[in-house]
Amino acid sequence: MTDTQISDEKILQAEVERLRETGLGLLSPDADLRAMAQLSIAINAFKKQQNAVIAGHVYQRPEILTAISDFTGDSYKLAKLCSQTDAKTIVFCGVRFMAETAKLLNPDKTVILPSPMAACTLADSITADDVRALKEKYPGLPVVTYINTTVAVKAECDCVVTSANAQKILTKLYQKHKRIIFVPDAFMGANIVATLGKKPGEDIILWKGSCVVHEHFSPALLRRYRTQNPGLKILSHTECPPEILKESDFAGGTSDMMDFIANTPAPAYMLVTECGLGELARMRFPDKTFIAMCRLCPYMKLTGLHEVLQSLENPEPAQIVQNPDKVTSEKALAALNMMFELAES
Repeated sequence: MTDTQISDEKILQAEVERLRETGLGLLSPDADLRAMAQLSIAINAFKKQQNAVIAGHVYQRPEILTAISDFTGDSYKLAKLCSQTDAKTIVFCGVRFMAETAKLLNPDKTVILPSPMAACTLADSITADDVRALKEKYPGLPVVTYINTTVAVKAECDCVVTSANAQKILTKLYQKHKRIIFVPDAFMGANIVATLGKKPGEDIILWKGSCVVHEHFSPALLRRYRTQNPGLKILSHTECPPEILKESDFAGGTSDMMDFIANTPAPAYMLVTECGLGELARMRFPDKTFIAMCRLCPYMKLTGLHEVLQSLENPEPAQIVQNPDKVTSEKALAALNMMFELAES
């Protein structure tokens, strides 16, 4: 073995150990860690060369989050961090609406979506024409959109919210308005206004969109797991149907759920959401017990290390996110800025 080979092997082994220490060793055998390390070394080298950062949503594959991401989080956190970075290029490991949001907030930066087919059932459930029709039917009502929408839909709305800040923002809006239009997630809208003492149809107009991951969990199965595991804490995402939240000890966004785990002792936890959050929780809290109750998002899992490396080396036109026309971009950005203003005031 030559000196170069010995040096390369030492670098590779050091990267394997780094990945193992992040918690990936709990999920992956050594052979997989070695293959991941070869890719992560190349990806992290390209990042430095190109002044790029990688944003990873918490539903991404664990190797994306731990091996290459510069920051991880939910939609709100990633939107903020993307707007604050000095990097020239943002590689967004998530789904399309998230990369579009990053581009809106960073119009002069290159934003890359490694998997252009990474869509979202919520975002696909509503169009800008649908929002315009709602505004014609209910003139004068403020329109609030969950962040899981296209730029064109955001441009037709007054304010964007995420699962982490929706209740706070709606509370403020109800101080000035008796009735609100909320799109596209009917379950989230109903869950939030229930906590505010409001009624769907009367105080809030809902669109019938839902998330393919969260819409089909079973309340009966939750009750069975609770019986089998005394002291179990069940945490559910607010995109789940109301009957799921009734069986839960806590409901919130992904960041809220992680904070609950960190600050609330329990013999076991069940996260009723996309499987990626459970994997991340196992790595961050190796001394805690987690019981699986999740579904994979087929879109979130499209992005792997190979796709990220290719998109950095030689991005294809479909992987480079473009803003729409100036008017649409400005209107969508105004709705996003309204979110930041209301969430942080």
